Amino acid sequence: MRIWIIAGLFLMAATGSHAQDMVGFSPEAARKQQQIEAAFDAELRVANLDDWMKRMADRPHWVGTEAGAENARWMKKQFESWGYDARIDTYQVLFPYPRVRLLEMTAPEPFTAALEAVAVEGDPYTAQGDALLPSYNAFSTDGDVEAELVFVNYGVPADYEELEKLGIDVKGKIVIAKYYGSWRGIKPKLAAEKGAIGCIIYSDPKDDGYYRGDVYPKGPFKNATGVQRGSVMDMPLYPGDVLTPGYGATEDAERLDKEEAPTITKIPVLPISYADAEPLLKALGGPVAPDSWRGALPLTYHIGPGPAKVRLKLEFEWSLQPAHNVIATLKGSEFPDQWVIRGNHHDAWVHGAADPVSGMVALMEEARAIGELAKDGKRPRRTVVYCAWDAEEPGLIGSTEWVEDHLAELREKAVAYINTDGNGRGFLGAGGSHSLQTLVTQVAGDVPDPQTDVSVKERRIAAQLTRGGDAEFALSALGSGSDYTPFIQHAGIASLNLGFGGENAGGEYHTIYDTYAHYTRFKDPGFRYGVALAKTAGRIVLRLANAEILPFDFKPWHATVNEYLEEVMQTADNLRAEVEKHNSLVERNAYRLAADPTEPTADPELKAAVPYLDFSPLQNALAGLKETVSGLSGKDFTKLAPAGRKRLNDLLMHAEQQLTDAEGLPRRSWYKHQIYAPGFYTGYGVKTLPGVREAIEQKKWDEAREQINRLAGTLDGMKAYLQQIHDLAP
Repeated sequence: MRIWIIAGLFLMAATGSHAQDMVGFSPEAARKQQQIEAAFDAELRVANLDDWMKRMADRPHWVGTEAGAENARWMKKQFESWGYDARIDTYQVLFPYPRVRLLEMTAPEPFTAALEAVAVEGDPYTAQGDALLPSYNAFSTDGDVEAELVFVNYGVPADYEELEKLGIDVKGKIVIAKYYGSWRGIKPKLAAEKGAIGCIIYSDPKDDGYYRGDVYPKGPFKNATGVQRGSVMDMPLYPGDVLTPGYGATEDAERLDKEEAPTITKIPVLPISYADAEPLLKALGGPVAPDSWRGALPLTYHIGPGPAKVRLKLEFEWSLQPAHNVIATLKGSEFPDQWVIRGNHHDAWVHGAADPVSGMVALMEEARAIGELAKDGKRPRRTVVYCAWDAEEPGLIGSTEWVEDHLAELREKAVAYINTDGNGRGFLGAGGSHSLQTLVTQVAGDVPDPQTDVSVKERRIAAQLTRGGDAEFALSALGSGSDYTPFIQHAGIASLNLGFGGENAGGEYHTIYDTYAHYTRFKDPGFRYGVALAKTAGRIVLRLANAEILPFDFKPWHATVNEYLEEVMQTADNLRAEVEKHNSLVERNAYRLAADPTEPTADPELKAAVPYLDFSPLQNALAGLKETVSGLSGKDFTKLAPAGRKRLNDLLMHAEQQLTDAEGLPRRSWYKHQIYAPGFYTGYGVKTLPGVREAIEQKKWDEAREQINRLAGTLDGMKAYLQQIHDLAP
């Protein structure tokens, strides 16, 4: 009997996992696994998701609230009733609560922003008054500033390049930026670097309002008073508690002074509605904004600066608050020290029905079903750990503190981490470690789509094809934005992030309108995709927990990393071509200027040439890896004695850690992974091969050369590590 081992060991068809080709299982074991998964599906109850959301989202429950603590205690009891050993791990984390929020226009005419969202008919949750968390951006600094206003579009690097071309400087000014275009925290970060003294962020109706469709309560989109809350912590530097970088925020932990915390923004920043933004934008003068900058408000979009002048005053209560993580463990029947970890956060900015409760209730139903299987004699072979994280919204705090606090044990025992967050309806989104791509592809081929007669894999591929994409089901790379970040990018644990979406657009995100009433009307009526999420994530958990050989496949991983290298090399070539084109234009202009001094000319300053970068160390490393990965194909590991098989699984479960570097990335050593990281100026957006890629983008040529060699060393180390698997073959 032959076990189909995917660790770059055997080439498998990326189809649904039929008994003869289920990754990590022999045919006989695969048939048993299919029976377990059928029993798992039959155990899922849609009514539980509905009932639990109604309970968990009935009150605002941000970190530090009694409602949040009650939810944690209630979830702990639920897990215990399903057969799990459950506990609450609490950390003391810094959290700013807004005490003073003032935004007023002082010229050319007075205006005071309301900074309040209105309750809507038919949704009693929006009428809870003082219980609702005021709209603000967590980890804005305190401040009282007054200055001329400048419109900066989305406030991303390309927008400041456009401003420079127009001769507009934001130094000493307050900027107003639109949401979208990047993660919100990048907007004040860049503004401060450019010399601005304050930042306002608003949701333009073209992106998130009546331009998209009917607004709440008639439709799902953001009404004129809705405001998106959110953190502006400088998470690309490090996530988690701002006072305990790199170690757990336990009660007796040593803490930085708040003034020393580098991830608190340098300037005050406040989010506002488009109702409050309209008078400010209408009062701006200066150049008319480029066409691509213009939104859908009934006004001509000008850039400024002025004549609009605004005052922004913010004061916060900075205090330590308890973050309650619920940790529920179902001990494995054969390998108790190999952990498959599954998580979703439970805290919300307000009610959080979509974000995060929709994902949390799917996780809970999945855990309940697996618990029932265990009671029926179908206990997973490996330990399963279910986690409900607190304080995710302010900056991935609960999960980060837990990972930092348990780092050594996790690096020893964790097989993989599977994350979800908010969920909607539509198409399966899946990102993560590409060594898990074959596993996820097979699982997606086995889960039926609730609206069609095809699998969720087939439906996603069909959507890709209609948008000009290809017919391949592939994982995306993970940047940041949810609780997988500390697992993969700090601890080096293979991770996934899953969720359905694409047919649930709306403007409730981080507003008072993210309620049970809104969710059940517009996001996932009937919770059909909540059950689909439980089926998808549950299968991944069960296969990782029960596989004879852990289902890691390094063939797709190698192909993907090779694509990343091609992209990085192309980036350098494109930058070189751009500089050469610019310099040629400057030289031609200079020639014309010499002939006719009145001739207008481009910026005469020559751009520095892009030097030659030697990528051969990376090319050679990947060529060697290809040979090693290919050499594993056809190896028969079924003859391994139990000790040899245990050694094989130990090697597989720790392989992702070989892709980390103890020194971390330049200027942000918390991020250890050398393949995936959030961008320094993209926030949530991923930068693959980040050390090399960002050095090139930032024109740090010596650093680029250093990072090429460092990454090549990491990849050579991975080759040597995989060679140990090869050498296990009898």
